[in-house]
Amino acid sequence: MAAGEREGVTPRDLGATPPRTAAPSDPPPEGEGGRAVATYRYALTIEYDGSPFVGWQRQENGVSVQQRLEEAVSALEAGARRVVHGAGRTDAGVHALGQVGHVDLSREWREDRLRDALNAHLRPSPIAVLETRRVAQTFEARFSAIRRHYRYVIDNRRAPLTLQRGRAWHVKRPIDAEAMHAAAQALVGRHDFTTFRSTECQANSPVRTLERLDVRRDGDIIEIVTCARSFLHNQVRSLAGSLEHVGSGKWSADDLRAALEAKDRTRCGQVAPPHGLYLVAVDY
Repeated sequence: MAAGEREGVTPRDLGATPPRTAAPSDPPPEGEGGRAVATYRYALTIEYDGSPFVGWQRQENGVSVQQRLEEAVSALEAGARRVVHGAGRTDAGVHALGQVGHVDLSREWREDRLRDALNAHLRPSPIAVLETRRVAQTFEARFSAIRRHYRYVIDNRRAPLTLQRGRAWHVKRPIDAEAMHAAAQALVGRHDFTTFRSTECQANSPVRTLERLDVRRDGDIIEIVTCARSFLHNQVRSLAGSLEHVGSGKWSADDLRAALEAKDRTRCGQVAPPHGLYLVAVDY
């Protein structure tokens, strides 16, 4: 891991605060007579294999990571529905090493016991709560985040994948990782990333600031490492696919820069498959 990249970062303790009634966005826990009861907010650091899920967010067409977490929480809350809010809405097939979520509970838990209880109810799904932490009621997994770290993995070998199957993009043709890294530096900084976002992206603005976009090789494995406060829908996968064009010689560094400057989705090289993408960590 490169210097400065933090994996599995957990939310800082934002200070103890008195229990509160639930936010309007969450179904408020009710006590006797239908009265709202005090709630306690916990941040969760979560790891998952995204292969069997339709993504982080609840959807009608299949099981999501959010759904399984909320089912586990419901088992601890006497069947009551609790919303688990995530820092990143990862797509179907995308993995996480350090996703962060928050949830409001109707009772106070010892942090290690809450972690273990949730993991017991998550089995056999490939989801693990690595840590739980009591946080202030002002903490929001999504909106309190100041930086998100992603990694995209390419396995650049001729032989079929075995252990990396479903966890990396298999590219057989030779790739020049150094050329990819050099070209990527033109994308670092504040830019209009219209070319590199999904046509279904709901963000109000295509302008984002990439703090880093590094490409490195270790044997057959090529990793694209990036971080920013926030990303557009499909942005990292679009960047990874276009950088692969540079590495394989289909594009030059000038072609990549021209695609950025075109601000035209049709100029994106390709969208890399989801199974090579990892949400590594979230900073607060």
